[in-house]
Amino acid sequence: MNIEDFSKKYLSRLTSALDRIDYNVVGEIIEALEKSVADKSRIFIIGNGGSSATASHMVNDLGVGLKRREIINFDIASLNDNAPVVSAIANDVGYESIFSMQMKGLLSKNDIIIAISCSGDSPNIVKAVDYAKEIGCTIIGLSGFEGGYLRKVSDISFHVDAPEGDYGLVEDVHMILDHIIYSYYMHK
Repeated sequence: MNIEDFSKKYLSRLTSALDRIDYNVVGEIIEALEKSVADKSRIFIIGNGGSSATASHMVNDLGVGLKRREIINFDIASLNDNAPVVSAIANDVGYESIFSMQMKGLLSKNDIIIAISCSGDSPNIVKAVDYAKEIGCTIIGLSGFEGGYLRKVSDISFHVDAPEGDYGLVEDVHMILDHIIYSYYMHK
């Protein structure tokens, strides 16, 4: 297969995945985010690998990008962004605790956790989500493939129906969700 054929097929699969986005779920996410401002609560984003990069990018767009334009002021942070803290917890406690350990003593019941996991079954995501649910936080889950545990327990589930192992496609759609929300506020 040459790159032209591959590119056409990839973009066709991406277009198909985008056509299946549930716009009602996007609306639910925006409502939850706006409620966090009214409640003076915080938004924490977590993810591994490419999803970690998406978490950081979301903080850039929905935090700094909107705040500096005086559009809306979300109190938002990615728990992936402090490498020394993440590596210390991974080394001293275990990688499955890198998010839940940071949440201890920090979360309030009105806070929101945006958990990003293609499989929905990453042990550190599962442990963090379970802890946040005990506190009473709202879980917004961004998943792919079958959705795993995260899809089942999320209060708001943004799911990308994609073939198992097609990480790029799922991560693309998760990043586009960020840009949809950001652009919505920019044009609102």
